[in-house]
Amino acid sequence: MSEIDFKRKLAVKRPYGRASERTVTADHITTQLESDRGRIIQSASVRRLQQKTQVFPLERNAAVRSRLTHSMEVQQNGRYIVKTLFKKLGDRVEALGLAGLAGAVESLVEMACLMHDIGNPPFGHFGEAAINDWFAEHLTGFEQWDGVKDDELKALWIKDLQCFEGNAQAVRLTYSLQQMNLTHAQTAAILKYTRGAFEDRDEKGPLHELQKKPGFYWSEREAIENLQQALDMKPGCRHPFTYIMEAADDMAYCLADIEDAVEKDILSLSRLSDLIVDTFAALGGDVDVQKVLSYNGRKKSVRQLVSEALAAANSDMIDQNHQYFIKLRINLIHHLVDHAAERFIEHIEAIHEGRFNQALMEDDSVAMRLVQTFKKIGFRHVFNHKEVQTLELQGHRIITGLLDIYAKVLRLPASEMPILIEGKSRRLYEQLLFNRLDPKIIKAYQKAVVRNDSACEFYFRCRMIQDHISAMTDHSAYDEYRVLMVAE
Repeated sequence: MSEIDFKRKLAVKRPYGRASERTVTADHITTQLESDRGRIIQSASVRRLQQKTQVFPLERNAAVRSRLTHSMEVQQNGRYIVKTLFKKLGDRVEALGLAGLAGAVESLVEMACLMHDIGNPPFGHFGEAAINDWFAEHLTGFEQWDGVKDDELKALWIKDLQCFEGNAQAVRLTYSLQQMNLTHAQTAAILKYTRGAFEDRDEKGPLHELQKKPGFYWSEREAIENLQQALDMKPGCRHPFTYIMEAADDMAYCLADIEDAVEKDILSLSRLSDLIVDTFAALGGDVDVQKVLSYNGRKKSVRQLVSEALAAANSDMIDQNHQYFIKLRINLIHHLVDHAAERFIEHIEAIHEGRFNQALMEDDSVAMRLVQTFKKIGFRHVFNHKEVQTLELQGHRIITGLLDIYAKVLRLPASEMPILIEGKSRRLYEQLLFNRLDPKIIKAYQKAVVRNDSACEFYFRCRMIQDHISAMTDHSAYDEYRVLMVAE
């Protein structure tokens, strides 16, 4: 067994600025991660989450979750898992390099949970698909690629740009766009997927599950290499505490999406209760065996959990939905958290090295069946609901329409870009479009072009347009589309 020292995975060096030469103590790590906490909470990307969709785009009912309220729930789950993990580790904490670091790890995981969706574009995963569909259809047709003489590099850039992914965009936000200068450990904790968008997935390799989606772009490849070196992470491997962030997210959205559907009268409580029992049984679970460890230490059956939730709802005349989900959640979350902590400890060596090729909630267990039960119900009865699909179609049209419009900037010759930046272009329509871009996004483009070879210009111009579209909220994308379609 290799030496396990989690303290080495909490490197608090930052990508910008002079590295501290002081001795790295538990107090120093805690202080630096507390600084990360402030930078994250006060960032614009976190604030934008309040108007980005969780399930229902353009939703105006404040009781239905946004990405921000969802991320806060993930944050709480992550905090609970860390506390449970340290409690279970007991006297092993010091031997594992975690002495005095409970608060630091708790903050690291909480902030990873809060940030895990910051790269998502308007309209969620459907927004990702819309961006990728547009670039897949149009990107190779731009004559601006003619200036790139290296065909292999050009193919790599095209592949990278056709694989927009919210997780990779989150890394880009922290490093290149907002330059939050987070510690390597804090950024690594959101690196859920470990291959570049420009790289092929090894579908049969030992880390194939960690590489099923892109985790970063070509534009951030050097930053990731520096991060891996600082944290002693091998390519393709994860940061150990990313597993906790992932588990916290699985726990949160499997319940939250369904609660929102009940809030919007898509599902009734009685119908949902039947679906929970039936779906759990269809997944091979025994609904009458008492195996779910509830908050009071007693084990209960799935049928019992559902009955108690219904009883709680029926006893309240003011907010039956709320009472139902409170009862259901407090009974389920304790079991899921306990299981996640146990799995972390069971596979602690592989997790420490970042080569554990599964999610913590991904095994043949009651916890896995519980999570899968709610995911299946959500997919079949929420995401496939006509209202959701109609909103997703609208989102696809909005993003496609915006990209059609901003393509005019992409079609300009490279020589025109400095003139646009100066605000002196005679191409008035393109100048007005360019003026709508966030100055910080433009500066990131300028910096990247100066730092890299001039042949990279069009790659970073495309990245700039993706940055602009993906930074929008659902409502600002909708408003922008209406304004510019009139202008068209």
